[in-house]
Amino acid sequence: MRFNPLTGHTGAEVDRIDLAKLAPDGDQAHALRDGLDRFGVLVFRAQDVDLAAQKRLTEVFGPILRVPYITPSPEDPDVIAVLKEADEVRVSIFGGDWHSDFSFLEKPPGGSVLVARDLPPYGGDTLWANQIAAWETLPDDLRGKVEGRAAIHVGAPYGVAHAPPPDLRVSRSVKMTRGDPAADREIPHPIAREQISTGRKALFVNPIYTTRIEGHSHGESADILDRLYRHATRPEFICRLRWSPGTVAIWDNRTTLHYAINDYDGHRRLLHRTTFAGERPV
Repeated sequence: MRFNPLTGHTGAEVDRIDLAKLAPDGDQAHALRDGLDRFGVLVFRAQDVDLAAQKRLTEVFGPILRVPYITPSPEDPDVIAVLKEADEVRVSIFGGDWHSDFSFLEKPPGGSVLVARDLPPYGGDTLWANQIAAWETLPDDLRGKVEGRAAIHVGAPYGVAHAPPPDLRVSRSVKMTRGDPAADREIPHPIAREQISTGRKALFVNPIYTTRIEGHSHGESADILDRLYRHATRPEFICRLRWSPGTVAIWDNRTTLHYAINDYDGHRRLLHRTTFAGERPV
């Protein structure tokens, strides 16, 4: 097995491995866990991974987590079908802005596994941004404003107080629960969370779920958060994945942000996603 870095900060393509035959406690599994800690995103090409093998792969990194607010695939309750049909045009899609999945939960997901099933002839790429690199290069004046502080996270798209406009055109293929007052609960998480295995810190805010800095109003927080978001997604921290048949991607939700690019109107795109559990940020 070999790790080939994709960029200077984010992602590695892994070859010389058959994921369908991966032993959950073998040397390769240990190497993959270490690799995910190091690179944040792992990419595998030309893999033959069915849903059962995908779930076994997910459990290499942690217990499978059934995330809230998203209706699972009818094929398996542990799987989300990330789908957009060809006739869904000019709609908002699942994951269409920079975010860390479900960061508003007390214990946000540790990460996810995404397997390409049906791809458009072009477009539909996914971006990831390394948030360890973002924290370690944060300008001193900005670091002084946020170090040791917490930010408030809210399930805005699923709640009432911060709900998207009712006339927003959304994909019908990924069904979400909307208008749940429980999603408005404010959850504080450290702005810099520790990577348990290494002790390094990662910036942990995102424009979908972070609403303000603890102890400050939304207005008082806006400029600081805007600077954090712009720094977090600088081009040098980002890798871009062009999907191909049989591509598998695994990412660490604790140390990266990601963004699904919606540039393939008129074409079908289906990927299967499984998620593994994480810990409360510290």
